[in-house]
Amino acid sequence: MKMHHTSETYIEAIYVLGVEGGTVISARLADYLSVARPTVTQMIKRLVADGNVTVQDGKLITLTAQGEAIARSILRRHRLLERWLTDVLGLDWGTAHVEASRLERAISPIIESRLEALLGYPATCPHGNAIPGREEEVPPAVPLSSVDATQDVEVVRIFEQAEEDVELLRYLERTGFIPTRRLRVVPRDLYAGACAVEVDGQRVALAPDVAQRIMVRILDGEASR
Repeated sequence: MKMHHTSETYIEAIYVLGVEGGTVISARLADYLSVARPTVTQMIKRLVADGNVTVQDGKLITLTAQGEAIARSILRRHRLLERWLTDVLGLDWGTAHVEASRLERAISPIIESRLEALLGYPATCPHGNAIPGREEEVPPAVPLSSVDATQDVEVVRIFEQAEEDVELLRYLERTGFIPTRRLRVVPRDLYAGACAVEVDGQRVALAPDVAQRIMVRILDGEASR
């Protein structure tokens, strides 16, 4: 989770929830940030007053153009930092996410620009989510949970929402759910409701809600690695 729930934390959360799951309401935002609903209500009032958020029909929360620009700026810095922390400093996904959350509001535009150049202008964070401004470079994808058995797929990205569970993030990296990695979906356990895949010859079962956060593209007619 984010270390400090500032107004920018809320703006970022509203943006992520909207992009990855449609409508945003106070209850969903409270669950995502693990805060009390009255706390969300107070912050939303502040964000409305600041011109960053609108509330429709008393509950539907959306970012204004100003709020969206702030969210994209935060995410851009966060994802560049994650790329630096993993690719250059060698941190695992979970630790990099936590550290990027601490650093994302501290770097200046000039440092952000130099960091991006140092990294070779990456299109995504380590988990495959687009760095704002590079969205067109991320291929279309579907949730792993929606793919039928005996199909080969390639991991495209891990939902940003999954990143908030740091241990899950570490587990996905450790078991091989890494962008560009090829997997084979195998028959699932109908009673347990698990989604099963083979990763590098090893069978891994995922809970349906976890498989729903892993976005993949189906490899029609392509051979598995």
